[in-house]
Amino acid sequence: MNQIRHFSPSQLIALTFAGLILAGALLLMLPFSSAEGSSLSFVDALFTATSASCVTGLIVVDTGTYFSTFGQLVIIALIQLGGLGLVLFATLFSVLLRKKIDLQSRLNIQASLNQDELDGVVRMSLRIAKYTAVIEGFFGTVLALRFWPQYGIRGIYYGYWHAVSAFCNAGFDLFGHYQSLTAYVGDPVVNLSICLLIILGGLGFAVMRDVVKNWDFRKLKLHSKMVLTSTILLIVGGMVGFALLEKDNPGTLAGLSWNDAFWASFMQSVSPRTAGFNTVDLNSLRVPTMIFTILLMFIGASPASTGGGIKTTTFALLLLNIWQVVRGRGECEIFGRRITSETMFQAFAITSMSLLWVVFAILALTCLEDTTFLAAAFEVVSAYATVGLSTGLSQHICTASKIILILSMYAGRVGFMTFALALAANKPSGHIHYPKENIIIG
Repeated sequence: MNQIRHFSPSQLIALTFAGLILAGALLLMLPFSSAEGSSLSFVDALFTATSASCVTGLIVVDTGTYFSTFGQLVIIALIQLGGLGLVLFATLFSVLLRKKIDLQSRLNIQASLNQDELDGVVRMSLRIAKYTAVIEGFFGTVLALRFWPQYGIRGIYYGYWHAVSAFCNAGFDLFGHYQSLTAYVGDPVVNLSICLLIILGGLGFAVMRDVVKNWDFRKLKLHSKMVLTSTILLIVGGMVGFALLEKDNPGTLAGLSWNDAFWASFMQSVSPRTAGFNTVDLNSLRVPTMIFTILLMFIGASPASTGGGIKTTTFALLLLNIWQVVRGRGECEIFGRRITSETMFQAFAITSMSLLWVVFAILALTCLEDTTFLAAAFEVVSAYATVGLSTGLSQHICTASKIILILSMYAGRVGFMTFALALAANKPSGHIHYPKENIIIG
């Protein structure tokens, strides 16, 4: 226990995810995790466990047909634990046992929830547990009732399993044969339920709490206003963009009715940020649509949520900074509030580090595999942004490429900034200030 106290909150988060992944990989390697009693190789088990724990959805074996019920339960447990965080579950366990939560534990909770203030983090953890239980329970029941006529008693299992997978933005499915939700392309119940679960999971729990407390948009915190505004604009913009780009494509929207095309566009706007479900054949997408989807995946969900990506607020701050420069303003302002320079620097740092990693991983994948740049970029961004959408490349790559995607999923979920802080923790900071000097840019 004393050894744990030596770790910073950032290091502890990185280590708990690593421990969860390793434990999951060992369980998935067991013969009774497979439907046929065979043992999954360590790399494939590690890939699957990383994808589940980091709520990504990329797979190397078909979840619905390869794994037994036990294996599927291991995967959904990894998704739930990874989506909400082990620190949060440890907190709930301590509360149930009526144990006192010390300062170090509160600091760990604060870091895992990405909160600025230490006060109230335990109460927030309890609220998160309530929100999760209510949302997954409600939509799980809706999906169970929808799947019951088709699958019988197993439909109940499918309903709650997919509710957890969608709310945690994981994108794993049990329908088999790598088909995801393509059989339900025009089904309003399935599409609306899954999309609402993805959106709610991707908003972030701080935003949920703020909205529940203050229904009036004007009374919301600046963070909540930015998250809600950017989320709505991205969903609408993504839906319109996908519909326009694919309307004449016979492999996707052109062969569908107006109703089915509407739901397909809605799903493919919501899912890339960052759930990984699809209702159309991704291999049939046009090149512009693939690029558009990569952009949506890279942006991702919102901070302190179950989703990944650079986050909606980071993307919004980048656009605001461009607008600030164009207008010749010295400060970035929105909704009557000023954004600090430190926050802007963090947004640029996260984006820059993310781009550097993505470029490196794409370069490595194109060197190791006989694939196109676009296919490699789609898979890498999907892994890093913990999305899970795939054109099928993950099932045909070598061990080295799988390791690159594993590292991408881990870095994307833990957070590249957290990952960097974990490596650099406890290093002394200097107090020397050097003279200023300008350089020419542009």
